Amino acid sequence: MPSSSPAARLLSVCDKSFPPSAVGLAAEQFVATDPVRSDFATPLLTLDAGAMVHNVTRMADWAQEAGVLLAPHGKTTMAPALWRQLLDDRPGGAGAWGLTLATPWQAQVGRAHGVRRIIIANEAVDPIGLRWIADELAAHPEAEILSWADGVDVVRAMEAALSGGAPRSLRVLVELGGAGGRTGARDLATARAIAEAIAGSPVLELAGVGGYEGALAHDAGDAAIARVDAYLVELAGLHRELADAGLYPEGARPVVTAGGSAYFDRVGAMLPPLCPDADVVVRSGAFQIHDDGFYAGISPMGRTIGEVPFRSAMHVWARVLSRPEPGLALLDCGRRDASFDEGLPVAQRVAGRAQDDLVLAGSQVSALNDQHLFLRLGDDVVASGAQARLRVGDVVRLGLSHPCTVLDKWRLIPVIADADAPDPAIVDVVETIF
Repeated sequence: MPSSSPAARLLSVCDKSFPPSAVGLAAEQFVATDPVRSDFATPLLTLDAGAMVHNVTRMADWAQEAGVLLAPHGKTTMAPALWRQLLDDRPGGAGAWGLTLATPWQAQVGRAHGVRRIIIANEAVDPIGLRWIADELAAHPEAEILSWADGVDVVRAMEAALSGGAPRSLRVLVELGGAGGRTGARDLATARAIAEAIAGSPVLELAGVGGYEGALAHDAGDAAIARVDAYLVELAGLHRELADAGLYPEGARPVVTAGGSAYFDRVGAMLPPLCPDADVVVRSGAFQIHDDGFYAGISPMGRTIGEVPFRSAMHVWARVLSRPEPGLALLDCGRRDASFDEGLPVAQRVAGRAQDDLVLAGSQVSALNDQHLFLRLGDDVVASGAQARLRVGDVVRLGLSHPCTVLDKWRLIPVIADADAPDPAIVDVVETIF
């Protein structure tokens, strides 16, 4: 079985921004040399170890209080070492019930790294992937893999791919969607027909119901929350209807799953009392890394849940390449290094020069090219002449939005002890598999 840590992996020039002195060393050997952030080239993505422990602990505590199980979405990081933290039931871990993934291939990666219970939160109709699932379940009785269906045609496609027979029935959830959403049955009558098709299949087993409320709302306003709540009531009602009809296997405890990273508080408040006979599973994935953008603005943690929010664990460190105009700095970070789909990066501090952070007051990233970031300095900073304190060669720490589209740009990521330290120490290395 492959290792879930890159400790023995030899570093090479293919590892973006790692120093030349690291080439040829195993990752654990390199970490043992006590490197710091300034030893690396720029741009550089780092993960903050303390922030991740804080976030995972906060989420685990909330899940226990809310009476829900966690199956965090592993596609956010595709990093087995970070999955291990989510599954770990010791202090600092989330003690997750399982892991959510998006495709059969991602599920293969999860199984190869020892993940026992996986929800594929998607319609699995690829025959290659379905045959792998059947073979994996046959070879490993302890493994659990659940998939989704949002149409009778999906059920028939799954049956066709498994027509050679399957030693164990594949457990399938009926996916309920909504108008304007993504996948998912658009009405209860269709959802009921899907459930009946699954229950009557010789190779499938009805495991429960699920869906993604985040596709139906995009802010924390009253109208958005009302749409989410209405959807959750409908999802619970579908589960109740299927249970009352006797469509679940006798003695099985169904799964009712929802909960992205924006509205998990609503899932925790509504589904457990509505579905006391089911395992309510929340699939939030972004909380482990969090961000300084979209999720910082919409996450319920610290807003509707307690007073302590999650902390962003990801930052890109970028160097000033050019000061062609008084109010403009060009940095060596671009679309190949940072996310831009849910908001542009935010300049937070000048590395190693805390007294000069005011030079960034009022600044705004106006654009990202492939390898350049346009940082527009604040009008007051320019008018006062303070803009001159941001010099070519300075390194700027950037806050980012949406971890899903940051980590997929990096294959090997240094983990630092504390992003607020003057020159953060490197304490680990995380490998991603995208």
